[in-house]
Amino acid sequence: MHGQLLMLGVPGTELTPEDATLYKAIQPGGFVLFGRNVSSPEQVRKLTDDLRELCDIPPIISIDQEGGRVSRTREIGTEPPSAQQLRDKNDPGLIAQHGQLTAHLLRLLGFNMDLCPVLDISYDDDADNAMQGRCYGSDPQQVITNAGIFNRNLRHCRVLSSGKHFPSCGLADADPHHELPWIEKSMDDMLKSDLLPYTALMPELDSIMSCHAHFTAIDPDTPGLPGSLSHNLLSKRLRLQLGYDGVIMTDDLDMGAIVNTYGRGPDVQMAIEAGNDMAMICHQTDTADIALQHLKKLPSYKVDDALKRIEKMKKRLYSPLTFSMDMWEKIDADILELRIQVLGREKAMITTDYSGEKRSPVEGY
Repeated sequence: MHGQLLMLGVPGTELTPEDATLYKAIQPGGFVLFGRNVSSPEQVRKLTDDLRELCDIPPIISIDQEGGRVSRTREIGTEPPSAQQLRDKNDPGLIAQHGQLTAHLLRLLGFNMDLCPVLDISYDDDADNAMQGRCYGSDPQQVITNAGIFNRNLRHCRVLSSGKHFPSCGLADADPHHELPWIEKSMDDMLKSDLLPYTALMPELDSIMSCHAHFTAIDPDTPGLPGSLSHNLLSKRLRLQLGYDGVIMTDDLDMGAIVNTYGRGPDVQMAIEAGNDMAMICHQTDTADIALQHLKKLPSYKVDDALKRIEKMKKRLYSPLTFSMDMWEKIDADILELRIQVLGREKAMITTDYSGEKRSPVEGY
């Protein structure tokens, strides 16, 4: 059962015999797919079906489908508008459509969780911290309103959500895909700003994703400890102070913010000890067996608590929609129409170029 505490990536567009053997042995709680796993709608659906068949307990099958540059289906379909484009348009109805269409698209492809909404506040839309274009607001209320609309419509259409990146990446001074950001902001200040979207939307979130940033005021005695591995942040603040009892999952433990300091095994063990229920390994999936052995070193009560929360969340998983290319083309056409309504026809028809100095691995990570 320890495998239920893992969310694993998949190397390619189809399962190799080695992949299948590993996943069948580990029995992970879920999977995370990326752009590298996407070549056609039919292929993605076969891959998600194959992953389901390997698992004795129905798995979470997730993806980051935020819109804009974090749209894993961009290479096979229309890129949905980003959170920033939607907030700039300032039309709640269009955000609701985005949530609904995202859910329809994902369920057709076999996904049951979208790793969003982003609940970070954008303090600087041009900051070089992996958050460009991904934030629903530049103040707490704007995030609560816009992300809340997206989240409610996504879930209403039967796809689970994950609010991220707790407690905040909005003030990050670096890209955690490369290195660990340090954030100097007190918990009291965050309670009045960055944490308001979480406290407001917490009852409506299926899970919360912890972020790879060090918060100097929360862990002053352990300089450089990532929030995703912090007992003070997750167990004391999120669980006890804020009263959250849903699933907490790490962001990808293969990011530079973690691998630059921690080895595989200790990172996963620390993550669960800190208060996460699920540890995410998106790229070095061949290390999953090492992670599993370290999970078996955890106190039984830690594992049992995590399993109970995961089991409770999984009761809300829905089956995929019946797949057809006709349905895919209809949803894709609806996404294009949404894009036109948000951006205008001329801009909507131009493929977005994400190259440049501020490119982040987040586009394909």
